[in-house]
Amino acid sequence: MAELTKKQQQLLDFIEKTQQSTGFTPSYRDIAAHFGFRSMSTAVEHVGLIQKKGFLEKNAHKARSLRVVSPFQSLRRRMVDIPVFGSIPAGLPEDRRQEAKGCISIDVGSLGFKPTPRTFALEVRGDSMIGKHIIEGDVVVLEHGKTPRAGDVVAALIDNESTLKTFLLEKGAPFLRAENPRYPKLIPATELVIQGVMVALIRKCRSSP
Repeated sequence: MAELTKKQQQLLDFIEKTQQSTGFTPSYRDIAAHFGFRSMSTAVEHVGLIQKKGFLEKNAHKARSLRVVSPFQSLRRRMVDIPVFGSIPAGLPEDRRQEAKGCISIDVGSLGFKPTPRTFALEVRGDSMIGKHIIEGDVVVLEHGKTPRAGDVVAALIDNESTLKTFLLEKGAPFLRAENPRYPKLIPATELVIQGVMVALIRKCRSSP
C-alpha cells in the first residue's frame, strides 16, 4: 500500500473513531464539517485518494458504507472458531460435566491441521502432564472420534471420571499414564472412553511474578 499523507491519516482516523463510537460511518458532510473543508467535494476527493491507496473500501450500492481496511488484510489467513468445553483435570480423574464456555478464534495455518465439526478445546487444570510440556492454564485442542495411537495425549472418561493423560497399551489392554512421577498410571476397572485425541496446544502468555 502507498503511504498516506498526514491529512489523509487524520481523516482515516476520524472515520475509524466515528465508526467505533457511534456504529455509523461519517457522511461527507460530517467529514467536511470536522476538518473545516469549504465544500463536500474536498471531502469526497480526500476519501477517493485514501480508497485508491487501499486503506478504505466502499460498497458502491450502499450509502455510508466506507470500511477501514487493515494494511495486513492481504496477509490474513482463514480464521476458525473452536468451542471450549470448560476445563479438564490433568491430575487425578474427576467427575466433571463438560459444557460450552465460549470459543477460541485462531487461523488455520497456526493450528497446523484443518479443524472439523468434531474439533473442540479444553483448559488444562493440574500438573500431571508436565512431562509432555502441558501445564496448568494451557488449552488443549482435541479431535473427537479419532482413534488414539499409543503415546497420544487424550481426554478420557475412565470409570466415568474425566482426565487428560497419555494413552498406552499393555498386552493389548489400554491404560492411561501420567507424565509426572507423582501420579499413578490409571487402569480402567470397568470402562475407558476416549473423548478426544489432542491435535494442538495453545499456551497463554504469562507475565513474570
